[in-house]
Order: sequence, then C-alpha cells, then structure tokens
Amino acid sequence: MQRKGRLKIFFGYCAGVGKTYSMLKEAHEKAQEGVDVVIGYIEPHDRKETISLIDGLEQLDKKEILYKKHRFYELDLDLALQRHPKLILVDELAHTNAIGSRHKKRYSDIEELLRAGIDVYTTINVQHLESLHDTVAMITRIQVNERIPDHIFDDADDVKLVDIEVDDLIQRLKDGKIYHKNQTKRALENFFVRDNLIALREIAMRRCADRINLITSTANKAFSKEHIMVCLGASPTNQKVIRTAARMVQAFHADFTALYVETSQADWITQKAKNQLQANLELARHLKADIVSTYGDDIAYQISQYAKNAHVSKLVLGRSYQKPSIFRKTTLVDQLSKLAPEIEIYIIPDQQSGAMKKKYRTLLKSKFNMQEAIITITVLLVTTLFAIFLDSFHVHITSIVLLYVLASCFIGMMTFYPLYNLIATFLSLLLIDIFFVEPRFSLLMDSKEYPIMFLVMMIVSLSISMMGHRLKKEKMLASLHAHSMEVILQTSQRLQVLNTYHEIMEETCYQLFQLLHRPIIFYPVKHQELQDGVLYKACDFPAIKEQLTSIEEIAVAKWVFTNNKNAGATTNTLSHSKALYLAIRKGSCVYGVVGIRINTSNDLLPFEKNLLKAILNETALAMSSIAQQ
Repeated sequence: MQRKGRLKIFFGYCAGVGKTYSMLKEAHEKAQEGVDVVIGYIEPHDRKETISLIDGLEQLDKKEILYKKHRFYELDLDLALQRHPKLILVDELAHTNAIGSRHKKRYSDIEELLRAGIDVYTTINVQHLESLHDTVAMITRIQVNERIPDHIFDDADDVKLVDIEVDDLIQRLKDGKIYHKNQTKRALENFFVRDNLIALREIAMRRCADRINLITSTANKAFSKEHIMVCLGASPTNQKVIRTAARMVQAFHADFTALYVETSQADWITQKAKNQLQANLELARHLKADIVSTYGDDIAYQISQYAKNAHVSKLVLGRSYQKPSIFRKTTLVDQLSKLAPEIEIYIIPDQQSGAMKKKYRTLLKSKFNMQEAIITITVLLVTTLFAIFLDSFHVHITSIVLLYVLASCFIGMMTFYPLYNLIATFLSLLLIDIFFVEPRFSLLMDSKEYPIMFLVMMIVSLSISMMGHRLKKEKMLASLHAHSMEVILQTSQRLQVLNTYHEIMEETCYQLFQLLHRPIIFYPVKHQELQDGVLYKACDFPAIKEQLTSIEEIAVAKWVFTNNKNAGATTNTLSHSKALYLAIRKGSCVYGVVGIRINTSNDLLPFEKNLLKAILNETALAMSSIAQQ
C-alpha cells in the first residue's frame, strides 16, 4: 500500500507574519539534508526576503488558465504528480482555483498530492478556518471568502505557529515589507487595526492549543465521547449555527451530526431557499458532520427520536426556533425539553425573522392543478343544484349551510392543495348568500344571525380542511419513508442471492434507475483496472450516451477510481462534468464507479442522496463477498 504524504502547515494570525518565509527557510534546510524539494506554487507578494529564498530551489512551471480573456496562474497538479518529489511547497492553502482547474479549492490539490505519497508544506492564516468565520467577521467586520474545513488543519501531521509581536507587524507594514506603499494606508485603516490583530493573535494561539488538546484526547481512549447534533434549515443565518456547533465539536472532541428534517412543505419552498439549504448542507459536510435526514411534519418529534437513537448528548439550534406561533403556544425548544429532557440544548442567536410566518404562508401556496380545479367546481355545482332542489321544499337555511360544509369536506378529501378548499369555502358563502338568503340574488342579509352562521361555517370548513391536509401530508411522508426502507431492503435481499459481478452490476443499475429515473453509467473494475463504462438502458438515451462516454467524462471516472473519492457535478472536483461519479468502495478497495446524470447543481434531493449512499454500500458489500470467494 502506497505511503501517504505528510502535511505541515505554517500557521499565522495575519498576512505578513512570515509564514512563507519560514516555509522556504525550512525547505532549504531539508534540501541541504538531501531531501528532494521543489516549489509547486509560491506567492512572493513582491517581498524581497521571500524572493531571495526562492533562489536555490527547483520551481515547477505554473499552469496557465485563460478564462474570459484573463490569464490566471495556478499550481500545475499533473506536473507535480509527474515530477513526484519527496517534498513540495504549495503556498496559500485556502486559495480558490481558477475556473477550469481540476479542483475548486487548492486544499483539494494538496489532498491529492498527499494521497500520491508526496509530503507538502503549505501556509494559512487563522481567518481562513471555516469554524472561525463568524468570529473573525465580528472582530474585523470583513467577510473572508476563502476558507478551508477545519479537519484539514486538525489532521495535519505538523502545524507550526509563525508568530510576531503586533507592534512589529504594524511596523513591517509601515515599512512597506507586506504591501505596496499605496496599499499600506488602507490596510492600517481596515484589517490591520491594532485591536483586531491582538484578537486574531489570541485566537490563533488558542486554536493551536485546541488542536493539541484534540490530538491528546484522541490518543486517550478513556475519555467519555460526546455527540453533538445541529439542526439544518434553509436560512442563510443557519451557517452561523453550524459553525458554532463545529467549534463545540472541537472543544468537546465530540462526534458531529447534522440533521435535516424534511417536511411535506419541502416541495413548496422557493428555488432561492433550496439553494441556501444546499449551501448549508455543503457547509455541514465541509465541517465533517455526518449528514442525516428524517421525514415528518412533527419536527420536534423527529429530532427527539433521532437524538435518542443516536445517543446525542448536545443539540444546537438557532434562536428562531424559540419563536412561538399563533397556532402553537409552545416553542420547539419547549417540546424538545419534554420529549428528550436528558439532552442539553444550546440556542444560538441567528437573527432569523419571520420563520413561522413563512411556514404558514406556504400553506396558501399551490401549483395549479386542472384536475383539482375541476373537482372543486363540480362538487360546488352539484351541491348548489341539490340545495336549490331542497330549497323548493322550503328547507331551513341551516340545512343548506350544513350541506355546503359537507361539500367542503368532500373537496378537502379529494384534493391535495388547501388553496382549493379555501376558495371553495368562500364561493360557498357567496352562493348561499346569493341564492338562499333574503333578499335573494344580492349580497345583502336581512338577519343578524347570518353573519355569525357564515363565520362558524367558514371556521368549521377550514378546520376540517387543514386537518385533512395534515393527514395527507403525514401519509405522504410515511409512504416516502416506507418506500426508502423498501428500496434498501429489496436491494439488500436481491444482492445477497447474486453470484457474479455482472449480475450485481445489473441489479445496482436497475435499483438506481428505479430510484432516480435518470441515466446511469457503470464502470466495472476487473483485475484492479477500470473497464469501459456501460450505460444502463442505452437505447433509451441515445443523446446522453455520447455525452457520458466522452473523453472528459471518462477522465473523471478514472480519477474517482484512482483516488477513491467522489467527483463530478455537485462536487468541488471536476465539477464541470455532466454526471456525478461515485466510487463503490469498501475501505481502500474500489469495486466500481457509478455515474449519475445531473441536470442542475442541486438536482439530487437529500433523501435521494441517503438512499443512493445506502444502495452503493450494499453493492460494495456484495462485490466484496464475491471477490473473497
């Protein structure tokens, strides 16, 4: 098995403290010891001391990328892998690569170098750690866009804190040793404020100490393991809650889970909210949280049940969850305290407003459905004709009102969207007033009892409608959950009775196609080599076949097989591809690669991703059993 490279991070609290200088100086010492050292990418920032240290070390050519008539220079990852030195220097770990690069982020380039057995030296500042983003933004009032997941910092083989006194750093800035003279004044007025630098320096030192504590605690098997869970939502401020939970995980050395409760209203949220939810999911995954989802409209019950089953010790929620609604006096926190009193609940202010209002506004949203519109009109028409017939026998108005209430119940039972029942209720009131209330064929009423009667009718009809709608939603969610379990169980049972690799491959493609209803391409592995891809039901997708079997798509599948990492659409690696490619793996062994055609960046739903992961795990187990026979 190939040795994994070692990562050393030169860590500082601000630009100009000497990270790159220290890295180059240590690289020269390694070169004098006979170590094969090359420079993959260095950002000298026109600093004379740094430039002087570049001389004497082999430097790889940078990769030139042309995008929108602009030239960008990035680390040439393929050249670095081909050169394969013992040690490579790659500056600015948090850098975002230019569009057209293999990976979106430079830390992914470094991870690939490490998997290839190459040692890496790199640099980063404290403000680029994801979990500290909100803290740094609050101190400096500056949003840092380039960030790395904390696990890269914590998992590094060595972290060297490059420190300098704040006053010395400010003097270096004034002397023009960090930025050009024309940038110095602006820097001193913004980021390089003395109080900011003092706070950042303290945070950097504390973060290094936390990393040491984490390593020590991991080595000590005797400590009690905490399990922290954060709840995900579609709010932009939910990211602050996730980062806070991640910092708690570091402090308590705990397991980390991010739970998303999918309700029946998930289909009705705006595309903007869906994109934000996806961003929140990606951030939680970025911070090494285990992403899980449950289904149900009773959010408190779903959270408490999962927390109990997963032995969660601490739950992190946004402050907006505390807000009660008109229809519910108790808050989510109150409900959770009753359902799971043994769990510690932490409330993080997330400044989200109008959360509950949005929830109830969604009840009025619906898609136009011709069938449901026809049902509504037909039921009202039949009811009106029957009411006219009864009125000819001088039936009391109360009976006719009850008849329309019954009609409202029928409409509620036969339609899904509550809007149709709401419209039907108001139409019923108009029809009763026009046809059956004196003076007829007008909107006037000659009795004070009628407004009260109509108000009661409206309340009863809407209450019955909302209860019926809620039951339908719960039934739909229960069906979705049952379907998920059925798919997993069916896949497991079928795979267990298969005896050949080809049969397992066919069954996997069948189950994925039944689940996702989109083109599936499977790359089998034979004699530890990736074979040509096989498009499932190729005759149904003649145009797609050419896309998924192009040289570019095959290259992505090969990369997934070689690196044992998922890549393609919706990921940060080779994201320009037409499909999402996933390794069918057990440990370090890859038994195949599956490609799934993706139409948009957020095309797969959370429950689809969970099922997809479960199916591929079952496939890997079955292929592992076949390989051992």
